Amino acid sequence: MKRLIIIAAAAENNALGKDNDLVWHLPDDFKRFKVLTSGHKIIMGRKTLESFPKPLPNREHIAITRDKDYEPKFPCTIVHSLQQAMDMVHDGETAFIIGGGEIYKQSMEIATDIELTRVHETFEADAFFPEIDEKEWKLVNEEHHPKDDRHQYSFTYLTYKRK
Repeated sequence: MKRLIIIAAAAENNALGKDNDLVWHLPDDFKRFKVLTSGHKIIMGRKTLESFPKPLPNREHIAITRDKDYEPKFPCTIVHSLQQAMDMVHDGETAFIIGGGEIYKQSMEIATDIELTRVHETFEADAFFPEIDEKEWKLVNEEHHPKDDRHQYSFTYLTYKRK
């Protein structure tokens, strides 16, 4: 069986980012993202791919775009639908959906898990995380991280499994 994990950081109002960038800086969340996704396929939309200055190490990048002539700025696999991306994930493999908002929305129906960092603040944004339907998802782990000298906002790691 394939594991498809949505991984995201979203504010209380589900804000993900603005102008193709994050609106907060949480070093411990970056570290957690790296630990969880290293060694796996990461699936993202074109805008998310373009937000990276270079490829993330030790991960296979799969980017989804409708543009049949799209040329990425660094080597990665380009597909034209979420289904094509899913076809590249084999039984027994784990892949992570890493954004953006539209790709998260499309993948909510097929994901097996959600790793959500809930940032305890609201932000102005142009990309949003979809609502988590409590009838479909069960919260299985919760870990609070208080605001400190390295983190301007408090946040909570939330792990959901499909019911």
